[in-house]
Amino acid sequence: MSAFLRGLAAALACVLLATPALAAPKYPLSTRGSDIVDARGAKVRLVSVNWFGAESGEFVVGGLDRQPLDAIVKTIKAGGFNSVRLPWSNELVERNPVVEDRFLAANPTLKGKTALAVFDAVVDALGREGLMVVLDNHRSRGDWCCDEAHGDGLWWTPAYPESAWLADWKTVTARYKGRPFVVAAELRNEIRPDPSLGLKPVWGGGDPRTDWRAASMRGAEAVLAVNPKLLIVVGGIDYQSNLAGVRDQLVTLSVPRKLVYAAHDYAWNRKPEELSDPAAFARRSHERWGFVRDPGQPWTAPVYMSEWGGCTQNGPDGQPCKPDRIAFVQALAKYARDTGIDFAWWPLNGTQSGGYNRTVGAVEPYGLLDPTWGKWADPKVVEALTGKAVR
Repeated sequence: MSAFLRGLAAALACVLLATPALAAPKYPLSTRGSDIVDARGAKVRLVSVNWFGAESGEFVVGGLDRQPLDAIVKTIKAGGFNSVRLPWSNELVERNPVVEDRFLAANPTLKGKTALAVFDAVVDALGREGLMVVLDNHRSRGDWCCDEAHGDGLWWTPAYPESAWLADWKTVTARYKGRPFVVAAELRNEIRPDPSLGLKPVWGGGDPRTDWRAASMRGAEAVLAVNPKLLIVVGGIDYQSNLAGVRDQLVTLSVPRKLVYAAHDYAWNRKPEELSDPAAFARRSHERWGFVRDPGQPWTAPVYMSEWGGCTQNGPDGQPCKPDRIAFVQALAKYARDTGIDFAWWPLNGTQSGGYNRTVGAVEPYGLLDPTWGKWADPKVVEALTGKAVR
């Protein structure tokens, strides 16, 4: 193991928060203060991985060309994770094309099936292993995410207006309503400026084109009208790094105890002094999104860190990981230990899916799995994340 990965594994050991293994939850899930709880009132901590690909132009989760679906799912479960965040795009739902055979090379029984049918198979495979699923509307057009140059910064585009976003959420919610292990709907990934439209999203303000708070409530009600048992996950603005507006303008839902706020964080969101000073890192985290978990406040709710991660293996060019990636992981690991947030590591994937600045099949440097998808890139990192010994 490289010195970087030894340091990463040591840093991630902090993430365990000394949390004991929990019994299988009884569905549905709800919230109680800053915690997610099951139907018995027992605390449930989401320890998730992101499994991307269905949101891409291939319309299918990664890895099905390398390993059988059930084998990948069993690896996730054996790693000690209890949940998976599954991104999807509006284009997948509305076009629902047949997935190309080459992306299903290790899964011949899935060849010839549509994108939604393969997505169904993935969801059901996760459920059979007792894993919870968080459905994530990642973007409108099937592509990699996220930047400003390639659009899809808001929850709507001219090609996929808000009416389509709401309709697609209703379609997806209805499709998985009978699967109680599908526990949450993350309404949109990384709201951010969209220069192609000349618009910048804000938290509040009342403009239906840019007011993400108001739009999130419309999206939530569309989901809850179909399945009131789901948790509703609402991210902030500024690439999901900023929930500061919640202090003054809450998200309110017609179904109580279903609201979870989401945050994302990566090394590039941080100043060098924050990465070297735990107190400065904690202050900035609390200002942006950590305050949501403060007890006894009008806004008190769980925070799901639905994306965070650091480099785990050399990238496609063979270059080693950058030092700030380990510094970031160390800093966030300490903050996670101190606060007890739920989280989803980005990503599970050992290889890249397609899209801008991506190469299908290239090494995914942040991936927990290696490029074969048959083993962990570094078992010590996984053990540190979940507390379960793996091979």
